[in-house]
Amino acid sequence: MNIYEKLQTCRVELQKMNLRKSGKNEYAGYDYFELCDFLPQINELFLQHKLFSQVSFTQDVATLTIIDVEKPEDNITFTSPMASATLKGCHDIQNLGAVESYQRRYLYLTALEIVESDALEPTTGKGDKQPKNNK
Repeated sequence: MNIYEKLQTCRVELQKMNLRKSGKNEYAGYDYFELCDFLPQINELFLQHKLFSQVSFTQDVATLTIIDVEKPEDNITFTSPMASATLKGCHDIQNLGAVESYQRRYLYLTALEIVESDALEPTTGKGDKQPKNNK
């Protein structure tokens, strides 16, 4: 099996696990996946299918590389531009940790095709509706 078949097999097997969201956004009223909701399952699947994942960060880019353990020269890379976080009452290092955790989460969501509802929908457009003009 090549790396693409292995990754696709992991995606399908993960999808069948019916993952549960433990994260809650009380303000906007939606649930979301945290790393702990799917990373242990991904690690088990990757072990079973002989894949290895590595996350790295630069100033500008977060990268998730998935490597075929049986053929290490074969890999698939997912990237995301870095952003910043400014959490209330946190030190710079805590904000950096938040950014890295978010980046890891989004990279794995992308790589494993883990589907979430659009978190923007519940928080956008509230109170912006114009009255209908009935002529």
